[in-house]
Amino acid sequence: MSIYRELGIEPIINASGSVTRLGGAVMPPEVVQAYVDAAQATVPLEHLQALASKRISEATGTDAGIVTTGAAAALTLGTAAILAGLDAGKMERLPHTDGMKNEFIIAREQRSGYDHAVRAAGARLVEVGFNEIIANAGVRRTEVWEYEAAITEKTAGIVYVYSTGSRPNLADLVRMAHVNDIPVLVDAAGELPPCENLKAIPATRADVIAFSGGKSIRGPQSTGILCGRKDLITSAALQMLDMDDHPELWTPPEEFIPVSKLTGMPRHGFCRSMKVAKEQIVSLLKALELFTSGAYLPLVPKYRERLLAIAAALSNHPVSCELIEKGDEESPPSLEIRLDESRLQQTAFDICRGLRGGSPAIYVGHGKLPQKTLVLIPTCIRDEQWTTLTKRLSDALTP
Repeated sequence: MSIYRELGIEPIINASGSVTRLGGAVMPPEVVQAYVDAAQATVPLEHLQALASKRISEATGTDAGIVTTGAAAALTLGTAAILAGLDAGKMERLPHTDGMKNEFIIAREQRSGYDHAVRAAGARLVEVGFNEIIANAGVRRTEVWEYEAAITEKTAGIVYVYSTGSRPNLADLVRMAHVNDIPVLVDAAGELPPCENLKAIPATRADVIAFSGGKSIRGPQSTGILCGRKDLITSAALQMLDMDDHPELWTPPEEFIPVSKLTGMPRHGFCRSMKVAKEQIVSLLKALELFTSGAYLPLVPKYRERLLAIAAALSNHPVSCELIEKGDEESPPSLEIRLDESRLQQTAFDICRGLRGGSPAIYVGHGKLPQKTLVLIPTCIRDEQWTTLTKRLSDALTP
């Protein structure tokens, strides 16, 4: 019996991908085993995070890194690190930042609910640019000079939300920021695959970068990676780790936490609530090893074959199907199913609601429902669920 059924909840068919609201990616057996093995012993977490830092550094080409409790926690930790540096007094004050440099510049078009993770550390966001394209009021995007014009004596950093379509160019922005001695925090939570982004984004010389560990890397859902400048990673670690030890006995690895550079031994930091378990660290490292070695690549053609089989099964239904591919061998395809709502006499919202209400519940991607389109993302659909998914879709899309 499924552990979920034992607890009284029915597992769903997740055709939405590794989204947080549905529990993230399904971990590979090797990652699950690493989690179980890590639970059988104890180690000092500052030493384990120091080891993780070396592995993350190798994978990203950065100076250092830590495992975090998700990408949002990585953003909060990165912000806290920029605000406090290695000053134990400032660490103690967070998230209260009056009298400190506490403003982070961000493009208005990059604002979202996720930037709450930055604001939580005590940062105040200063918007630049306009969202002219969405407002149907122009064609221009936010430009580097607008960030530079907004820099004041209160500016602590810049927040940049990375995607292939983000503007301005990140490397150009980083160059300007560094001329002005301003660090750049990058939200790259969902920018894997391709695997090359693990190094390509840090190669812009951005100061700290946040990646999700529970999506394409397929680690535990509540894991993430913060990587970048060594001093900032040290600060982030200090504000998360358990600091309840005697200063006379506290001996973290010098290459990870250089005690001689601190103003004092910090107490529990603002981000103590974001502590990471040893099992999360170890299993995330195993997942990162699998991801960077290409272990997930053979799954992509299988996903393509199964999505095309669903499209074929729906060929006589009042829908049109399109396989969406990103053009690389790493990114899983998706299937977009555009509905003829007049023939179905139901809206895409109706169909989506009906699929969720069935047994088992099916959650399809809902990002294009206003465009009368269901989206199937295959990465969390288990082998034994494809037949049921195909039948339920066929039934639901029969007039």
